[in-house]
This record gives sequence, C-alpha cells and structure tokens, in this order.
Amino acid sequence: GFMSYIVNRCVFNSTELKDIEYIQSYYYNTMEILRFDSNVGEYVGYTQLGVKNADRWNKDPGVLAVRRAQKETVCHNNIGVW
Repeated sequence: GFMSYIVNRCVFNSTELKDIEYIQSYYYNTMEILRFDSNVGEYVGYTQLGVKNADRWNKDPGVLAVRRAQKETVCHNNIGVW
C-alpha cells in the first residue's frame, strides 16, 4: 500500500511571532514531496507532483493567506502549551 501524511510543526527560537517558523510538510511513502515554510512564504515542491501542486497553490492568494496565518493561529497561540 501507499502512505500519505501531512506534518505541521513550529520551530521556536523565542516567544516572539517574528522568531517562530511554521512548516507544513506533505509526505508520500516517507518522502517529503512538498512543503510550506513561513520563512519562505510559499510552497516549495521537491518532486514532480510536489512542484505541480506548489505552482498551483502559490497562484491562489486565498490558499497562501490561510497557510501564512497558521504561523499565528497554530504556533503563537500554543506557546504555553508546547
């Protein structure tokens, strides 16, 4: 069978929002195919399928706005929890 999964993570260098990095990685069969990194501000593909999806999602301002907001809603709001 095939396995596909998404990993969301926050890299904390401090409690300041500007110093937090939010990363959402898409994996297929243990290989990362696509990533959104808040420091880059858009998706980056690492395989043919990942590049195709990154190009499509990067052209959609709504998709990017939601993903960029995740840095605050996921990471910053959970500083005390994590």
